[in-house]
Amino acid sequence: MFGLSKKKDSAHSNEETLTFLARGFEFNGTLNFDGTVRIDGVVTGEIHTEGTLIIGEHAVVEGNVSAGTVVSGGKINGNVTAREKVKLVSTAALVGTIRTPLLDVEEGVRLKGTCEAQGLRAEQPPDDKLKEVTQPNKPLLRQYGEL
Repeated sequence: MFGLSKKKDSAHSNEETLTFLARGFEFNGTLNFDGTVRIDGVVTGEIHTEGTLIIGEHAVVEGNVSAGTVVSGGKINGNVTAREKVKLVSTAALVGTIRTPLLDVEEGVRLKGTCEAQGLRAEQPPDDKLKEVTQPNKPLLRQYGEL
């Protein structure tokens, strides 16, 4: 009635959420986001997002970070976990453990800790590869007869 509709605008429903926490921002606690986040302030606590986390050159994070992708040019004192990729640009400083499939570190990064980067696809353990090679191929053996 009167032309009102409860239908959502499809152009806006697929837009990614972008959050920007500017320089001068300070937060203590846990931050949870859905989309892309850029932090240029100071965070003491954990940061979690399903999307991309961008830590600016002037940002300081004292706590653990988890995201789809992490791009950092600031300071992180904590563990970093990314489902897709971690990129540390030349101004970055990190003390902690990095866990990610892909790791990109520019020249000049300061890093103290451990890294676990599995690559694009997890390799099979060497024992599994050996079993594949040494297992007899029955149809091939039958074709040429038993040896």
